[in-house]
Order: sequence, then C-alpha cells, then structure tokens
Amino acid sequence: MTRLPIFPALLVAFSLVAQEAPKAEAPPTVVTKLTLQGAIETSLKNNLQVQIAVETRDFTRAGVLIEQGFFDWNLTSSISLGKTQDASRASNFPGGPLVVSETTTFNRSLTVGSTKAFGWGGNLNLSYAPNYRFSKGTVNGGAEQPFTTNPYDGSFSATYSQSLLKGFGRDTTESRLIVARKSAQAADLGFQKAIIDLVASTETLYWDVVFTQRNLENKKQALALAQKQLKENKIRVEVGTLAPIEVTSSEASVAQREQDIISAEAQLLNAKDSLIRALYPSSERPVGLEMADTPSVKPLELNETTAEKQALANRIELKSARLDVESKQVLETAAGNRTLPQLDAFATYNGNAASQIPSEGLAAVNKDLSKGAYPGYTVGLQFAIPLQNRSARGSQAQARANRRQSELSLRDLELGITLEARTAFRNVDASAKGVAAAEKTRYFREKDLEAEQKKFENGMSTNFLVLSKQNDLDTAKSSELQSQITYAKAVTALEKALGHLLEARKLEVK
Repeated sequence: MTRLPIFPALLVAFSLVAQEAPKAEAPPTVVTKLTLQGAIETSLKNNLQVQIAVETRDFTRAGVLIEQGFFDWNLTSSISLGKTQDASRASNFPGGPLVVSETTTFNRSLTVGSTKAFGWGGNLNLSYAPNYRFSKGTVNGGAEQPFTTNPYDGSFSATYSQSLLKGFGRDTTESRLIVARKSAQAADLGFQKAIIDLVASTETLYWDVVFTQRNLENKKQALALAQKQLKENKIRVEVGTLAPIEVTSSEASVAQREQDIISAEAQLLNAKDSLIRALYPSSERPVGLEMADTPSVKPLELNETTAEKQALANRIELKSARLDVESKQVLETAAGNRTLPQLDAFATYNGNAASQIPSEGLAAVNKDLSKGAYPGYTVGLQFAIPLQNRSARGSQAQARANRRQSELSLRDLELGITLEARTAFRNVDASAKGVAAAEKTRYFREKDLEAEQKKFENGMSTNFLVLSKQNDLDTAKSSELQSQITYAKAVTALEKALGHLLEARKLEVK
C-alpha cells in the first residue's frame, strides 16, 4: 500500500467566476485528489464520533477531581454578636427585703476551624475560638456598674483520629480515587480505540472508492474492446467475409458492457457518498473526489508467533480490561476491609487562655494560646463491632464475584485477540498470494485474447470465441482488482489486530 508522510489535511477551495456563459454550458467542477493519509486526517478532524469520544474522556477525567475533593482541606468559620437583658428578684432571708438586679450581657464570639481527611485513614480537626463576654447592670435601681472584670477568653483545639482496622490504609480510604484514576486511564484508551476504529473505517471506505473507480475504468476498457470488435465485424460483413448474424452477437456484447458501466457508475457514486459522509459530516463538501493512492503488495516482516505477541502487548482492549481487573481488585480489598471491626485511636490537644482584662484584650489571649500556656491532652481508643455484619459481608461477596468476572473476561478477550491476530496474519498472507495469482491470470487472459483475435483475423476462430475471451479478460481484471483491494483491507485489519495501526500511519493521539 502507498505510505505517505503526514501532511496537513487537504483544503477544498470552491470558487465561482462571475461571467456570462451560454446556458447550455456546465458549471466548472472542482475535483479533489485525495490521498489515503489525507482522507484519514480529514476524517479525524471532522468526524463527530471523535468529538463525542473527547467529551467522554473529559467527563471521566473530571471524576478524578470529584474523588480528590474528599481529601481537600475544609475551612469553617462563624461569628456572632449578642446582647441579652435579664433581671432577678430575691431576698437574702425569708421575709427579708427584696433585692432587684437588672443585667445586660454582651457577647462576641468567633470560631475558625479546619478539617482534613488523609488517604491512610486519618482525620484532623482544628478549631480556634476567641470570645468576648461582658455584663453590667444595676441593683435595686442603683448606679449601673460592671459585673465582669475579665471579658476576654479563648481556646484552641486539635484532634487527630486514626483508623486502625476498618478504614485503615490507602487501598481502603482512597479506593474510589484509585478506581477513578484507572477509569480516567481507561477513558484515554477508549479515546484511542475510537481513533483506531475511525482510521480503519476510513481506510475501508477509501479502498471501496478505489475499487469502484478502477472497476469503472476496467468496464470502459471492456466497452472499448467490444466496440472495436463490433466495428471490425461490420466491416467484415460489408466485404462479405462474415455472416451478418455475428454483428448481432457483437452488438449484444456492447450493450452488456454499457449496462456494466451504468452499474459501475452507480457503485462509484454510492462509494464516494459514503466516504464523503465520513470525511465531511458537517462541513462544506468537495464537488468531486478522485483517489490518488493505489494498493501495493509488500512482503510481511513478521511471523505468526510474533504477530500474536504484538497483539497481546499492544491491543487497547486488553489494556482497558487489565485496568478493569485492577479496579475490581481495589474494590474487593476495600469491601474486605469494611468487614473488620471499627478501632480508632485519637489524640486531642486543648489549649486555653487566661481570662483577660479589657486593657489586654485578645492579644493576651492569643499569646497564651500560641505559647501553650494552659494545655490539656486527651488520648483514647474507640471500638465498635457489628454482631452479624451481613451487609458488609454481602458487599465483599459481590466485589469478589465482580473481580473474578473481570479476570475471566480478560482471559476470554486474550483468546479472542490471539485468534484475531492469527486470522488477520493468514488473511494478509493469503491475499498477497491471491494478488500474485490474479496478476498472472489477467496477464495470460490478455495474451489469450490477443491470440484469439489474431486467429479470428486469419479466419481460424469465431466471433463467439473472441467475445468469450473478452469476457474472460474482463473477469480476470475484476478479480485482480478485487484481490488488490482485499489485500489492502487485510493489511488494515492486521495492523489493527496487532494494535499499531496509528503508528503505522504515523499518527499520535494527544
């Protein structure tokens, strides 16, 4: 097959010349010569399936960010202002005078906190809470006086908890994130698979057009031979060396060839429409296309065993299946961890500040907290165990079954790809031999026709035999062309089966 280096996709320019012309004159037609490489690049640029695959890949990649968000730092804060008025009536002893006090209390508080989950099963909680509380009031209607002398206070706390059994380890805590990352890798592979399928499909459509294009040329050549035979037969009838009935056979042959051309033209138009639909789904389309490449036969540079190894090492489907098995193994590990008892260790630090007078304010409170002037510590364990835990054990059984199913699917896929590689390799080998045989057949059919025509000219053959030899040559040309196209498609199938179709076409997926 023709192998051309990558170059920018062909640009189709349409121009309309404003001039007066006779109405019977046909408008100018722009015919675009299209190479196989150009067809592939145009298809990759315009095809809607590629755009869908890109969006699917981006959607899956976004799932990684969603799972990473579980381990983000979370900042919380609150602020409050309050004013409370209250009063009380009481006596110091039974029957004594009532003491009436009225109180007004002012509150200002600020709380700033942060939480963070860690991939190994730990959690950190931080809290900083300075506050202000001041009260003033009157007793028995006397002068207003302060009831609070140290209004500023505050605290700082830090608590870290660590799962020791259930919820411990990255394979458990980060299982969803690990699976999301593997899903993103699988989405990248899925995008590559979509590109590979598109390239293979484009090549098939391209070679279909090449076949119909060259088949039409063969039919025109066959018509020319039949018309030449008819013309010569008419001359022989006129001079009396041939019976008039022979002209009828030649005219029937010409009519059949014309019918073949009509059918071949329709096949060519249909094949071109299919290719244009794949290359230009939503953009301007060229008026005409002409295929510039023709299939060529090259010897295989690998054997069947090497083909199998390359297929097992390179196929996108196997890489995706292996990622699926790895994801199922991670989920099975996480499900097994959830069957364990809950045992958490925790440690808490509490820093307090001395109540401060108004002149010192929050600065003194923060100084006590930053120096750890009044610390407090707590350590402990928390334990919990479900007595039956049927839900966790059921989830574990499902995860185990899913993992086994993925492993079996992987093995089945390996067997299928091995068979596909063998079949594709043998098809290429058989197609190459078929091309050589068809070329020989066509060559000898040409020689056979030439000999028969000479015998007919010398009166040693009949018109029927000449027409039969023409039919044999037409059939041989069609078989040769079909074998070449079959070989080209077989090469595409082999390169796809081996998993390096993109490399063979010098394409890089980003």
